[in-house]
Order: sequence, then structure tokens, then C-alpha cells
Amino acid sequence: MLVGLFYCFWGYLLFDNLWHSRWLSGHSDVMPMFLSLNTALGVCLLVAVNQPAKHRLMIAYGAWSSLAHGFTMTIMSAQAVAHGMHRKDSPQDIVIFGVIGVTLLALLPAKQPSPAGAPISEPRVAER
Repeated sequence: MLVGLFYCFWGYLLFDNLWHSRWLSGHSDVMPMFLSLNTALGVCLLVAVNQPAKHRLMIAYGAWSSLAHGFTMTIMSAQAVAHGMHRKDSPQDIVIFGVIGVTLLALLPAKQPSPAGAPISEPRVAER
């Protein structure tokens, strides 16, 4: 639930960024797109809180996307250092996204086994 709320808060940052056209001043159209994806992910993670086993795939997506983001930032930071530059969001953001990803994976509910030999039900046809 905390990760879902964390990502939903980014909706406020997205609104603020778009309302004040902040992305134009830095020519950074990537930030609003990134914020919109993570805001939507936050909403989906909040929906998954009530029935985590049913929404296992969404929780796994939240985990793996956070780890992928942290990994990408790690590479970008290493490249920046190699070129004598420093990224202002490293290393704390890398650690935050790593912790989020690992935590979601650790809390991921176990896969529910399907009943052995259970027939697949066909859709019912309404009788007249």
C-alpha cells in the first residue's frame, strides 16, 4: 500500500509539472511521461492491496519496473561519472527504487495452484 501511495503522489508532481509548463523550460518531456506511468502504476497497486493473490502480476510488474528503473539509473550514473559529470538524483534514487523492487518481490503472494484435473468451464448460454 505504501508503494502505491508513493507512486500516486507522483500524480501531484505530474499535475504541477504540466500546470506550470515546467517541462518546457528544461526541454524535458520525459519527466511528465515518466510521472504519468508511475501514477497509473500506483493506482493499480492500491487496487491490488485488497486481493494481492488475484493481482499478483500487477505487483510483480511494480517490482520489476522499479528494479529496471534503478538499474537504468545505475548505468546512467556510471556513464556520467566516466564523462566527468554527476547526476543530481544519484545514488539515493537508485537505492529507493532498488528497495521498492526487492520489497515488492519479497511481499509477492505465492502463486495459487489450479485445482488438478478441474475442467475448464465454458461460458453459459442464456436459456429462453
